[in-house]
Amino acid sequence: MNDILGYLLSYEALAVVLALTYVILAIKQSLWCWPVAAFSASIYVILFMESRLYMEALLQGCYVLMAGYGLWQWKFGERGEDSLVISTKGWKWHIGFIAGIAVASVLVAYYMQTYTRADSVMLDTFTTVASLAVQWMVAKKILENWLYWIVIDAFYVYLFATEGFWLTALLYSAFLVMAGYGYKQWQAQLKPSGSEA
Repeated sequence: MNDILGYLLSYEALAVVLALTYVILAIKQSLWCWPVAAFSASIYVILFMESRLYMEALLQGCYVLMAGYGLWQWKFGERGEDSLVISTKGWKWHIGFIAGIAVASVLVAYYMQTYTRADSVMLDTFTTVASLAVQWMVAKKILENWLYWIVIDAFYVYLFATEGFWLTALLYSAFLVMAGYGYKQWQAQLKPSGSEA
């Protein structure tokens, strides 16, 4: 049992360090954030599968794929010709975005509750669905992604603490602070033409 615990903690520690590095690099808008994110997410896939947090494992697998998409978006932009710049969305867009997350969370949670032995189904599903949607916002350099992360990270602190992932709960506590800092950094670099009503 101690061997398994030591194994999980050592890999969890590596994943935590890489995840912190990813966010720091993302705040700085460094393309290197994406390969680091892929490596961290790959480790978390294994850890979450072993802990039966299936939605989190699926999310981390999607993060691996999203890392390739994010790298492409940040390097080549929308039209494949110039790098992506920070943009913002209006309140109507955000209402639709939040509604989409809510509906998808309920549908996926119903499936997970009915057909799997997953733990913490509603919370695990909500954080997974919301994280996937918001990670897309990061890849598109939409400023408000950082505000969504503050809310999601707060839920993650609770989820990971209750599941015994103490290092990861601590990581998401740090992410709360980093998300606020990321928002301020990106907001300072927002060009007026990046706004949308």
